[in-house]
Amino acid sequence: MKKTYSLLIMVALFIAACNSGEEKSETSETTTDAAASSTEDLSSNPVYQAGLAIEVTQDCATCHKVDTKIIGPSYREIANKYGSQPDTVINYLANKIITGGSGVWGPDVMTPHASLPQADAEALVRYILLLKNN
Repeated sequence: MKKTYSLLIMVALFIAACNSGEEKSETSETTTDAAASSTEDLSSNPVYQAGLAIEVTQDCATCHKVDTKIIGPSYREIANKYGSQPDTVINYLANKIITGGSGVWGPDVMTPHASLPQADAEALVRYILLLKNN
């Protein structure tokens, strides 16, 4: 069921991306905003696409936005903090997504995402790190 839901989300994203000149969905606006605020267009980057496809199936947007702090830090703040570190940070941040926690960005607690596979968490981290300001 979860794979079917993920597939439907990816198909919806593809259709939304193909609708030029028509009203865009909230998901495609998020994609466009994230790509536009970066120094380069990331929307065609496969790492970006894979991470975004996973992100929209999770509850990440409840606490995080690309450029705006909500409960947790913005994706761009995370990318700017960790984006220059070695690849080992991918595993560290993926584990933080899965196990949750608090204290790094203040007292607010990040809910654990224990059912999220490690590979999906790592794809989310790679997507977020792409948003680093150059």
